[in-house]
Amino acid sequence: MADIEFKLPPLGENVESGDVVKIAVKVGDTVEKDQTLLEVETGKASAEIPSPEAGTIKQIHVKEGSKVKVGQALFTIAAGGAVSAPAPAAEPAKPAPAAQTPAPAPSPAPAPTPSHTAAPPPPTTPVEIATGSSASAAPSTRKFAREIGVDINSVPGSGPGGRVSVDDVKNFSRALSAGMVRSPGKSAATPLPDFSRWGEVERQTLNNVRTATAEQMAFCWATIPHVTLHDKADITELERLRKESRSKAEAAGTKLTITAFLVKIVASALKVFPKINSSLDLARGEQIIKKYYNVGVAVDTERGLVVPVLRDVDRRNVIQLSIELQRAADRAKARKLSPDDMTGGCFTVTNIGGIGGGFFTPIINHPEVAILGVGRAAYEPVLVDGFFQPRLMLPLSLSFDHRLVDGADGARFLKWVIEAIHNPALLSLEG
Repeated sequence: MADIEFKLPPLGENVESGDVVKIAVKVGDTVEKDQTLLEVETGKASAEIPSPEAGTIKQIHVKEGSKVKVGQALFTIAAGGAVSAPAPAAEPAKPAPAAQTPAPAPSPAPAPTPSHTAAPPPPTTPVEIATGSSASAAPSTRKFAREIGVDINSVPGSGPGGRVSVDDVKNFSRALSAGMVRSPGKSAATPLPDFSRWGEVERQTLNNVRTATAEQMAFCWATIPHVTLHDKADITELERLRKESRSKAEAAGTKLTITAFLVKIVASALKVFPKINSSLDLARGEQIIKKYYNVGVAVDTERGLVVPVLRDVDRRNVIQLSIELQRAADRAKARKLSPDDMTGGCFTVTNIGGIGGGFFTPIINHPEVAILGVGRAAYEPVLVDGFFQPRLMLPLSLSFDHRLVDGADGARFLKWVIEAIHNPALLSLEG
C-alpha cells in the first residue's frame, strides 16, 4: 500500500500550533490505528496524537522540543504492514516559525499601564491588544478589522464558539472610541536594558504555560477594573468536620481538603448571587447569566499555574469534589489536561494556604467576573461570649470586575460565603 504522510490534525478551537513534548515511537515500529504517536503541548494543555492507520513508522519529520503547526508533516507511515528495511530517520524538519512573541516585560509593577485608551489610530496603524488567544473569524471579517485598525483577537465574538462577525468588530470599535474598553498594549513597547552590563545573565525561553499565563494575566489586569475585598472566616468547626470525615474520604480513595468545602460553598453562593455567575459582553451591552455552576481551581505545577475546571459543582457532594480535585491536580502535574479541561469556568478559587501567605489580590480570569483567593489559616484570639478563645481563622480575598459587580454586591457575596463556612453542618458530604 502507498505511504501515508501524517500531518498534525486540528488541536482545538483557535489552536494553530504546539510544542512536541514526547515522541512515543521510533523508525521501524509497527503501530496500530489510534495508537499514540506523540504528545503536543498547546498553551496550558496537552494532546496525544494518535495514528490514523495501522502500519510501520517509515520516517519521523519532527523532534522533541520542536514547534509544529497544524497541517505540518509529522510522520511517514507505511500503511498495512512493515517496510522491508526501516528507512533512516530523516533530518528533522525545521520547526515552523513561531509567531514573534513580545520581549520579556520588566519587573512587574503593581498595575500594568495601558499604552492607549482612546479612539483607534488611522487604518494604517492597527490597534494592538495583547490577548492569549486567536479569534475565530472569516477572512473577510479579519480584513475588515485590519482596515479599521482593530486587532481581531481582542474582539468578543457573539457567534457559535465565540466566532467574530463584522458587527462584533463594529461594536468593539465603537466601544474603543467611546473609551468603554482599554487596550493593554505590548510589553515590547518598553525596551529592556542590557543586563549583562552589571554581571552574568542567562536567558531561558518561556515555556508554553508561562507564556499563556503572562498573556492572559496581562490582558485581564489591563482590561478589567479590579476591586478586592479582604475578610477572615472562622473555620474552627469546618476543620473539625474535615478531620472527623477523613475516614469516609479515605474509604473513597481521596483526601478531604478545605478547598473541596470552599468549592462547594462557592457553587451555592453563585446560585444566590447570579451576577457573580455571569460574564460581561460590553460590545453588545449585555450581561450573560449562566445557569450552570463550573468552578476552576488553580493548581501549582512545575511548569506554572493551570486552572482545571470542575463541572456542575452544585450536583456534587464534598467527597465527590475531593475525588475530582485530586484527579484534576494529578492530570495537571502530569501534563495531561486537555483544552476542554480548562474552559467553561464560571468562577475560580485559588488557594495558596499550603505554601503560606495571607491576604492578596488574585487576578480575575476573563471572561469570569470574580475570583476567590485563600490564604493560610492561623489560630487567633477571638472574643466569644465575653471570653477570648483560640479560633482558626482563614484569610479570604475576593476580586471582582467593578464594571459589572458593585462593591455592595461583592461584600454580600463574601459575607454569604463566610456565613456558610461558619455553618459546615449544612454541607453535604455524601448526599
